[in-house]
Amino acid sequence: MTCNGSETLTQPSGDVQPTPAGPTPQTALIPTPVIVDVPLPRATSVPPSQVIPTPVPQSEPAPLQPVNVARVFPNVSFDRMVDMIFTNDGSDRAFLALQSGQIKVLDSTGEDAQVHEFMDIRSRVGDRGNEEGLLGLALDPDFSANGFFYTYYSAASPRRSVISRFSVSVDTPDRADPDSELVIMEVAQPFSNHNGGQIRFGPDGFLYISLGDGGSRGDPNGNGQNRSSLLGSILRIDVSGLDSLGRYAIPDDNPFVGNPNDRGEIWAYGLRNPWRFSFDPLTGDLWVGDVGQNSFEEIDLVNRGGNYGWNVMEGLHCYALADGTRDQSGLALPVAEYDRGGGCSVTGGYVYRGSRLPQLFGAYVYGDFCSGKIWALRHDGSRVTEQMMIADTSLRISSFAQTPSGEIFILSFDEKIYHFTP
Repeated sequence: MTCNGSETLTQPSGDVQPTPAGPTPQTALIPTPVIVDVPLPRATSVPPSQVIPTPVPQSEPAPLQPVNVARVFPNVSFDRMVDMIFTNDGSDRAFLALQSGQIKVLDSTGEDAQVHEFMDIRSRVGDRGNEEGLLGLALDPDFSANGFFYTYYSAASPRRSVISRFSVSVDTPDRADPDSELVIMEVAQPFSNHNGGQIRFGPDGFLYISLGDGGSRGDPNGNGQNRSSLLGSILRIDVSGLDSLGRYAIPDDNPFVGNPNDRGEIWAYGLRNPWRFSFDPLTGDLWVGDVGQNSFEEIDLVNRGGNYGWNVMEGLHCYALADGTRDQSGLALPVAEYDRGGGCSVTGGYVYRGSRLPQLFGAYVYGDFCSGKIWALRHDGSRVTEQMMIADTSLRISSFAQTPSGEIFILSFDEKIYHFTP
């Protein structure tokens, strides 16, 4: 079947089969990686500090219900907050990334938490475009032992996305050393928008990176369907053995390793602007919120080698600019979508694994930057079984965050942090 601009598809069943893609000019400016033979999975469970107790089993989950949203951390107020992560070293600290290029540290996750400067790299970060800047932050799985953490930021002249590793200062764990930067990857960006920007370690111990299609309108360079480009993809790399030049390894079970025209780093592709992804801490499922072009926002449940449709599809619909030769076969369609009546820019969230709101347990929670609406859905592995809007706020939701106990926080672009209450 081919797209003619008027069709809407329904969810297929069975395994996702990637479709071929032709070559375009190289988009990465990175050291040559090496392919290594690694055991799979390298880690078969969530690290002990992140293990979430499973509640007493129920025959059926509690029905979804609306929730309230209330401010937390009254001492925390920063403009343009984009990411928040929690330590896995038992210190009860949290780190907050600002788009400008600053990272703050909260000395606890209690209501009286105090905030300190952790690192300032504003001089290196380019945020000329409203989607550029310091966009992502991740702690090494062995952070408590090695003090390593990773950033995703935009840089200028030339315009590019930079993935780097830094180290905590030797003198104090609440300060980082900006001079410790080890650049791991640089990816050329043709435009200022659609940067993606999320970085997280998966339960397998590998680093996952989201990259948008390179920007402009409609993916003019065709990056979304081009596996020789890193753009429009989720990447999966091994940073456990970085050398002094920042050269990483590519896990040999990545889906396109060994294909001469494909980038081995790619885990999944066909994404426009994946703004926030997360792993379910119990199942390991990878959830992605992908920002649409003009009409539809989508939620994807991402699998190895999946092609998530852009720019053949926007959500469940043929993209308006796709010509009649664009093949729809083999595409992995979103598990959920909404149109402009619900908002204009999806912010991916987390599967709720906390204890304060049992009606949300096991539900994926996500929101919209423009409308402030927040939804929850349940998925049984093949289809959505329940979905509803659980909160209608006035927040500009830039990101969600999840505590080690499974609770979810909401970051507002307008300076404050919130959480859910019954």
